[in-house]
Amino acid sequence: QVHLVESGGGSVQAGGSLRLSCEASGGTFGAYGVAWFRQAPGKEREFVSGISPNGGIDYTAESVKGRITISRDNAKNTVSLQMNRLKPEDTAVYYCAAQYGVTRPSTRPSDYDYWGQGTQVTVSS
Repeated sequence: QVHLVESGGGSVQAGGSLRLSCEASGGTFGAYGVAWFRQAPGKEREFVSGISPNGGIDYTAESVKGRITISRDNAKNTVSLQMNRLKPEDTAVYYCAAQYGVTRPSTRPSDYDYWGQGTQVTVSS
């Protein structure tokens, strides 16, 4: 069982930056692909960015490409999401999720085994 805890959310003005962190415990973190998803009120949960277990493969949704970078540190059991040039439409609850035994992370929420509780990101114009 893997326990995920997100942190780093908050309120910023458009154009600002935030760095989200996802800390894992209770499992072999290096065996899991990890992704960030987000969900805005009234909308479905959507894929933001994902990274493979060893960090060698990562990709990001087109809607945020060029503004968001994902990274991981398996020694510290953490995955980070650096978000720059934030826009009001980035406002959502951001979740990290872990998927066991994959070589590349999935973009489908249903493929993930474990989820964090989420962290709120609010971007004002």
